[in-house]
Amino acid sequence: MEPSELKVVRYEVADHVATVTLDRPHRMNAWTGRMHAEHRAALSWADADPDVRAVVVTGAGRAFCAGADATALSGHVEAGGYDPGTPDDMATPGHGVRAEYDHAFAWHYGLRVPVIAAVNGPAAGVGLVLACYCDLRFAAAGAKLTTSAPRLGLPAEYGLSWVLPRLVGIGHAADLLLSSRVVRAEEAATMGLVNRVLPPEEVLPAALSYARTLATEVSPVAVRTAKAQLYADLHGDVGTAVARSEDLLDEMVAGPDFAEGVAAWQGRRTPRFPPDPAR
Repeated sequence: MEPSELKVVRYEVADHVATVTLDRPHRMNAWTGRMHAEHRAALSWADADPDVRAVVVTGAGRAFCAGADATALSGHVEAGGYDPGTPDDMATPGHGVRAEYDHAFAWHYGLRVPVIAAVNGPAAGVGLVLACYCDLRFAAAGAKLTTSAPRLGLPAEYGLSWVLPRLVGIGHAADLLLSSRVVRAEEAATMGLVNRVLPPEEVLPAALSYARTLATEVSPVAVRTAKAQLYADLHGDVGTAVARSEDLLDEMVAGPDFAEGVAAWQGRRTPRFPPDPAR
């Protein structure tokens, strides 16, 4: 798939930040198989582009993503089974890093760039899944969030039973997964589900500003490394995490980014980090 083939996702790059916009505003950006494929393609381009140092994912119009499209849900009922409606040749961003990441949405953990969700409105079902697999979440004041699944007679989707306890703790995760009640962004922030709550018109600008800070003021190598550590260490033990961090420290202190970071700090100037050679 090429950028010119996108129909339900928009992909733009400016100031070292890729913006991925779910673009079905007339349907509150309800998720379809095509959107799934296009979102994966867009993230694969961002992760492979050395000019991109951070990604922001948002929704067009008044919603982030209202969950699976109702037509698709009805189709599953009629068919008596689940059909994701996705092509066989979808892009595979984040794959090949760890076996456990090579699954739907979990591949976000294998990306080399940080991903920020600008939750500009309702995020339900798979829309909440997408937000949870991003590294940070900025949400519009009053935005409604829900897992949806139990009300539809479905299980926790796409590993939410693993993700949510790590974001909000077991008690809050049980609340959200068992009841599928709607929580607004303000309550979600008290749980730790979202990082910031802002007026709706400020969500995307704030997410882009944060992404530009990551793109210009911190080492892309260090960001890639820290993200890899964060998710790998969730699957391991503290001793391994400490030992690995010591090995990385020995490796990175001899690198050009550390030298530039120290020089910028001593010179009281903005650092000029080179592109990540791994990309």
